[in-house]
Amino acid sequence: MCPTEVKTANAVDIYRDTWVRFLGYANEVGEAFRALVPVSFVWGSYAVATAYVTADAVDKGKTAAVAHGDNPGKTTRVAVAVVDTFVWQALASVIIPGFTINRVCAASLYLLGRTTKWPLPVRKWTTTAIGLSTIPFIITPIDRSVDFLLDSSLRKVYNDGKKHE
Repeated sequence: MCPTEVKTANAVDIYRDTWVRFLGYANEVGEAFRALVPVSFVWGSYAVATAYVTADAVDKGKTAAVAHGDNPGKTTRVAVAVVDTFVWQALASVIIPGFTINRVCAASLYLLGRTTKWPLPVRKWTTTAIGLSTIPFIITPIDRSVDFLLDSSLRKVYNDGKKHE
């Protein structure tokens, strides 16, 4: 969870606590199916995931705006909330997992081609299954790595060493 989020007790964040969260995984599914579908399907999956990331960032900006009312520094805190959420989500939900699933699928298709005599359609479906089954295992390590990356870089710039409430 990024330090700029403001959460009230029992508040449900539709972008993190509901089925909407799964829209952030659309591009991983698209990458898993890359061997079987037209590339436009894969790019469409990235559009869905990017729309999710953008909507979450806008929502966090609105939440920060409400939380900070007319207090001094409101604009900065809203900007930090939007930028932090967008960068975190872009890295953790789109860029890194998309690349990871793409490479897992490319490697598995290559290795299946080199080590089996399976027909190409069977290799493609197997690659898709491998890609889909990889998704649950990469989520937490990628999320924690992006937390570490941002805590060690961007968040140091706008936090000045302290957490925003």
